Amino acid sequence: MFQSFVYFVCFYQGDRAGICVTQFDPKQLERGLVCATGVLQVINAAIMKVTKINYFKGTVATKAKFHITVAHETVMGRGTFFGLYEGTDDQDSSTDFDFNREYLYQDELLNLAESKKAGDGEAPVKLPTAQFALVEFEKPIICGKNFLVIGSKLDTDIHSNTCRLAFHGRLIEPVVDPNYAAAFLPRLRVYKDKQREGIVERMVDEYSVICRNLFKKETNLETFVGLKVMLSSGEQGMIEGGFGQSGKIKVRIPGTSYWLLL
Repeated sequence: MFQSFVYFVCFYQGDRAGICVTQFDPKQLERGLVCATGVLQVINAAIMKVTKINYFKGTVATKAKFHITVAHETVMGRGTFFGLYEGTDDQDSSTDFDFNREYLYQDELLNLAESKKAGDGEAPVKLPTAQFALVEFEKPIICGKNFLVIGSKLDTDIHSNTCRLAFHGRLIEPVVDPNYAAAFLPRLRVYKDKQREGIVERMVDEYSVICRNLFKKETNLETFVGLKVMLSSGEQGMIEGGFGQSGKIKVRIPGTSYWLLL
């Protein structure tokens, strides 16, 4: 008595599939892609949602070059990593990429599992809820949205006992325009978290103080108007503008009498 079995395998767009065909000369077959019209595009860069591979022990650094495998192509690409952190905007809890959201620039792609373990029992570690990469290819490739992406260091010695696969993810925003630096990149809301320290020089009134040593005298202070300033006593103020010509600024502490801060 014979039994027949039917197996169902779920594939995502961009995944590879293998089919066994008997009595077929592989020399008669050329590699290609089968798709509907408009599905595939020739792209020069892409936004990807990525995850660092646990077994890769090296640093996946921003601006470093990796071998990027998408569909049937492997090309060199340079990645810039950024993360979605809680409290960076007023959006929902979704971890999907959105041009209207703000992302924090990262010097490297984090291994979230290891970072959480390292922070156990210590002060809470600020980790992203999702990580993304802008990957710029050295030459255009043909692919589409949701394709599987693998970043590797294939130039590593094959005889070394180390994993050469650095990260993996999905391509979520292809960039077709070769002039993407001017046309596409300004749409990305990626910022760097920077901190400066200064000194409160004197009080102007009950709610305002003059600070120095935060900026140089040639700095365009209009760029920083409206940004928050944290005092060592914990109160928050806001930069109102410059004071004089030496780089000093006027900071207002709204809703709190400065006499209470002394």
